[in-house]
Amino acid sequence: MGFTLAIAQPPGDLGLPEARLGWLCDHLATLPATDLLLLPELFHCGYNIGDALPQRAEPRDGPFARAMADLARQHGLALAYGYAEAAEGRLYNSAQCLDKSGQPIGHHRKLTLPPGYEADHFTCGAELSQFPLGGLTCGFLICYDVEFPENTRAQAMAGCDLILVPTALGADWGVVSRHLIPTRAFENGAYVAYADHAGAQNGHGYFGGSVIADPWGTPLAHAAQTPDLIRATLDPAQVAEARARLPYLRDRAALPSVTSTP
Repeated sequence: MGFTLAIAQPPGDLGLPEARLGWLCDHLATLPATDLLLLPELFHCGYNIGDALPQRAEPRDGPFARAMADLARQHGLALAYGYAEAAEGRLYNSAQCLDKSGQPIGHHRKLTLPPGYEADHFTCGAELSQFPLGGLTCGFLICYDVEFPENTRAQAMAGCDLILVPTALGADWGVVSRHLIPTRAFENGAYVAYADHAGAQNGHGYFGGSVIADPWGTPLAHAAQTPDLIRATLDPAQVAEARARLPYLRDRAALPSVTSTP
């Protein structure tokens, strides 16, 4: 009973999309029965690929999405993954969820781009969205998005039970995986699933440490810092129980005014 969620934490240096699909095929062949598999930020092309990004980017229904849809149908599970989206003459750092029939059911464009590589290449998204899956209301945030509490709170206030967070967390920022993600789950009474790469890619080191946290802030599964696959069973009733016992969403106050003293 319940909803089974898995996170695949791939090696960061897989290379071209074809290699990434091959790695995923191999792991799906041995994956126990699972309702949803979450993959990292920019899984389709890799995170740190520099000026190759425009050539690798695809529309949301491009060849990579079609290949992922085939895998979803073959293995009877939903797939959520990050990819570089080409749309309207722009590039977006996006995530998409396909249901077990291969149909797209959820999509997100990263809201907040950190300075440097991402800000130089991508355009910011502008909205949050949600979608139903397996008795849960799900929504995406991508990496840096979840480090702003306002984004997680907005998803929770709109009824999100499970927040899916593809990430490319750097090796120096383990505090996000170890502490911030469980805190986001606890303060919103929601499941939060955080999926990173492992190892390194073109000089960019990844922390790994993918995690699934429950609405009480307890990690249900935590990956190593090497390629890994973790699974957990989610109970939708836990969301309602956590929010009833710790009614942060109900009792939240408007931001207080700030006065300065001479």
